[in-house]
Amino acid sequence: MRDGTPLTGDFGQRLRHLRTRAGLSQEALSHAAGVSVRALADMERGRTRGPQRRTVQVLAEALGLDDAEAADLEKSAAVGRPRPRTADGPAAPGTLALPRDIKDFTARGPALAGLLELARDPGPDRPGVSVVAGQPGLGKTAFAVHAAHRLAPHFPDGQFALDLHGMDPEPTTPRDALARLLGALGIADAAIPAGTDDRAGLWRSMTGDRRMLLLLDNAVDESQVGPLLPGAGPALTIVTSRHSLAGLESVHRTDLALLRREEAVELLTRIIGPERVRAEAQAARDLADLCGHLPLAVRIAGQRLLSRPHERLSKLVARLAAEGRRLDGLQAGSLRVRAAFALSYRQLPTDTRTFLRRAALAAGADFSPETGALLAGLSYDDAVACTEELTDAGLLQSDAGAERYRFHDLLRLYAAEQVAIEDGPEIRDAALDRTTRWMLRRATAAALHFDVEHEGSPPGGAYDGDPDPDGAPAGREEARAWLEAERAQWLAALRRAHDTGRHQQVLDAAQAMHWFSDLNQHWEQWVEVFQRSADSARLLGSRRDEAIHLNYLAWSYNMCVHDPHSALTSADAALAAARDCGDGLQEGWALGYGAGALHRQGLVPEAQARLRAGADCLASQKSAQARLAELTILNSLGTLLRQAGQPVEALETHRRSERICRAGIPGRTDELIALYHAVARQQIGNDLAALERWSEAEPPLRQALAAFETAQMPAWAGPARLDLGHVLSAMGHPEARATLLAARDDLTELRSPRQAEAAAALSALDGATATR
Repeated sequence: MRDGTPLTGDFGQRLRHLRTRAGLSQEALSHAAGVSVRALADMERGRTRGPQRRTVQVLAEALGLDDAEAADLEKSAAVGRPRPRTADGPAAPGTLALPRDIKDFTARGPALAGLLELARDPGPDRPGVSVVAGQPGLGKTAFAVHAAHRLAPHFPDGQFALDLHGMDPEPTTPRDALARLLGALGIADAAIPAGTDDRAGLWRSMTGDRRMLLLLDNAVDESQVGPLLPGAGPALTIVTSRHSLAGLESVHRTDLALLRREEAVELLTRIIGPERVRAEAQAARDLADLCGHLPLAVRIAGQRLLSRPHERLSKLVARLAAEGRRLDGLQAGSLRVRAAFALSYRQLPTDTRTFLRRAALAAGADFSPETGALLAGLSYDDAVACTEELTDAGLLQSDAGAERYRFHDLLRLYAAEQVAIEDGPEIRDAALDRTTRWMLRRATAAALHFDVEHEGSPPGGAYDGDPDPDGAPAGREEARAWLEAERAQWLAALRRAHDTGRHQQVLDAAQAMHWFSDLNQHWEQWVEVFQRSADSARLLGSRRDEAIHLNYLAWSYNMCVHDPHSALTSADAALAAARDCGDGLQEGWALGYGAGALHRQGLVPEAQARLRAGADCLASQKSAQARLAELTILNSLGTLLRQAGQPVEALETHRRSERICRAGIPGRTDELIALYHAVARQQIGNDLAALERWSEAEPPLRQALAAFETAQMPAWAGPARLDLGHVLSAMGHPEARATLLAARDDLTELRSPRQAEAAAALSALDGATATR
């Protein structure tokens, strides 16, 4: 040797000598070699006498040793590696080597960093076990293997991997697993105890002071894993499982998520090469999306393309775009997305399998246990138990703040396939019909909390109350929350009821939704709701109901999707139906909605004429409903007059509306009249603003805004706040900017056409302020 270091001797002494010769501290050598300081200290003190070959190699490179010195260092390490003897002579340790790492491993940086931190500092208060859990296809095993290879230098006493076969019909027993682990440490078969507890005790005694890495892949449950874990000491165990293994205490958890879109594209790039991805960049992004950013699916797509070097990415995208063929397309050799899901599905109990596949019939991106219970034909409590089991198994993802659950897109397709295979069309239709009936009854009951005209029941119809009164939403807040959360589900129920001929139920639900829809004008689906209810009324042969629901449809076209041409068509149809059945109230409404559509098309004189005709028609009616309709028509007429440059006549019209409100309407609550009065006050404020009577305009606008906020009507409060902002801006009021800013944000969230007006007013105010 060049410095006289002997060729033989204790590994720890040689390592200390070489480090000192190189002028390195333990910390410096640790950084250069990627081996923890604690591991180096154990080697130099002789606690680790025979580190693994890979560890010796990285140390030699960091120390700058030549080939001869590196070989000598390896020889001294080999002397310290255990060579236990059997009764028949020497035996080499059993082989549980790490599987081959994949070269195209992608992403998972934060998860790897968490494990690296554990490896570098496995202090007495740090967990020596990390559980890697998640749904099928997330690449748990690939991640664990890649991490093990990255962490290997920190564990010079060896790295071992054992597949526990958790998805097999008969997973590996702890007793058999311990036999293999003890054999890997060189214990002869004859020396391995017979009982599981004795084997676990021997395993813990042999691993207590070893810096070793253990990968337990594909675990089924805590009882399988517990006996295999080393006791206190410097070892690190990585456990992968499709189950959360929540019963394991004091463990580090690595919960893998779906890849981000850019990460999925990067994985695809590493598999098939950058040239093909650059040539079809959008197709690569589309392919990642169709794979649901699930690593297994992306890998399968990549391997399939790799085996077909001349096939365009867009061809595979076109194939996968058809949901019915997507799972068939996501297979490459033995790699199949469907097979990965089937492994988990087959292990579920019967009721849980039923729940999973039927839940795929739920509408929308997520669903509640209530919906799952209806579809599966289970009790609510049993459904909750199923959601917990499926979440633990990684087959459903739970919402962070609500009791709602969602599928991965590909798993939903698999579950829907199982409905077709195991249930068939009759059972499927029965489940959907049962859910439809329940959902529409609940939706009707919830919506009636907002109906101030009919006191809890729609006029006419066959509505028979909430299907579960004890569990029904209590009060408006709970009713609103339910209707919003289950929006996709009750809308799907309305569609099915219409398509299967249950038209009276459609009418009852849509009628109940009338007032609730007015509070949520930004929901575009009101067009579909009232289109279907108008069609149901026509199929039932009721011209009066047809007129009512065509008027609702005209309103939704005007206010929700801002389509005045379709609104006018619906209003004209409602007018014809109302005149056919002699319903003056619906005739007045139809004239009003038609006027709104004409106004939005720029046909102001025609709009004014319809509004005047509507007001005259309603004035002759004696019902309380006619008075409410008259208020709406008068407010609209006044607004149109103001916009046409006739603010004085507009103010007179709105004050007429206010007088009706102050006089009261028999049979209508103070709460309802207060809303109509607030609308009149808003318009009076705008009329005064048009006359530049700013200080007079401010109070009625503030009153209107306060009333809408108290009633929790954001669709009405947003425009009122903008109107107030205009007035405050003209007055130079210090609240002007904050009011306009809030109005812009509100109107943007509501997707209101007036959001641009708010932004322009805010910009103008800021510009004026800057030039002062």
